[in-house]
Amino acid sequence: MLDSVLAFFRRIFSAVGRGLSVIGAALIWPFRARRGHAGERTWMIQAPLAVCLVLLFGLYGYFIWQTQVWTNFNPDYVDDYKLSTRTVSAGQELPAAPATVPQAQTGAQPAAEATTAAAAPVAPASSARSCQPSATVDVAAGLIDFNVDQNAWISSMLLYKLGLFGMDWDSTPFLDNKASFQRGVNQAVRRTAVELVDTLGRVRGTSGINNDLQNARGNLQYDEYSWYFGLSPFGPKTPTPSYYRSAAESLRKFNVSLSQCTSVFDTRADNLIQFIDRIANDIGGTSAILRERSENYNGGWFDTRADDRFWFAYGQLYGYYGILSAAGVDFQQVIRERNVTSLWNDTLAQTRAALRIQPFVISNGDESGWIMPSHLATMGFYVLRVRSNLVELRSVLDR
Repeated sequence: MLDSVLAFFRRIFSAVGRGLSVIGAALIWPFRARRGHAGERTWMIQAPLAVCLVLLFGLYGYFIWQTQVWTNFNPDYVDDYKLSTRTVSAGQELPAAPATVPQAQTGAQPAAEATTAAAAPVAPASSARSCQPSATVDVAAGLIDFNVDQNAWISSMLLYKLGLFGMDWDSTPFLDNKASFQRGVNQAVRRTAVELVDTLGRVRGTSGINNDLQNARGNLQYDEYSWYFGLSPFGPKTPTPSYYRSAAESLRKFNVSLSQCTSVFDTRADNLIQFIDRIANDIGGTSAILRERSENYNGGWFDTRADDRFWFAYGQLYGYYGILSAAGVDFQQVIRERNVTSLWNDTLAQTRAALRIQPFVISNGDESGWIMPSHLATMGFYVLRVRSNLVELRSVLDR
């Protein structure tokens, strides 16, 4: 353990030393150049350099601000969707609006007016059909908006890609927590988009794939690290946030068509079983990553990759908390019929409990240690507990 800590500090000091030497040379160079040029031409060198330095400091200031400020981060964000007001499952036709009856008038009115009012027809209810939109789709689109509109998408920012003096930010304990959290949220949304296309957004075996959901899934699979320009392939590129915004727009289009009863959201029990199974497998993969890091790298506070693993898992549970809450509303009829309401609510409570863990510094110490705790083991415990509840849910629904 001591060797890994010393090696880490040697790499940090070496990278910082190289970076400072480059910055120092850049700052001193104009003054050295002054010796070989006439005084009146010095500004031609110093002015562009000053502009570059101001731009560099501005970019770093913006980058640091975006990585440290988590706009609208709220573990109870599900409350904003008012899911309890949805009384029917997703895709089901909503009750027609009642007919409007003229209100009784007070006081005396002329006979002619009374006759006219009595003869006036009652306004009929709207003949257009209206269906319940999907809460799962609403939450998925909202999580995308949270990632790329309410906050800047960190993983594709230029300074994040450049790293700390050439060292990948994920290999340092600095400025990478938000990026890992966002990728965890995105993982939950990606998994949900796949299930929407394959099963939930179509009647299995009898209908084609919905184009809006297909577009959303394709855009969400796009590279998480793409900037405006890339080397492989070489040339200008569309940045990652643009693709994710398009995915959110496609999800909202699907919900509009669903509310007009022109799309399908298939709330059969076997679809819910498969959805739960996919989420449990996804969370299980994250649990294995946490376990591997916790068992093989006991660097305590000096494990520079522990924070990446922790915040990715946290973001994944953050996303699935909203998606599972929404799925419980979309499949409310199935959940009632199979008598799993209590078990479903317990799963949501376990997921929400994991979101209470927000340590200031992530430590990957020995599980029996008291100076350096093992936050990865703690998060792994919550992840496994959520997964076990999902497995039990699947088992009960499948009976």
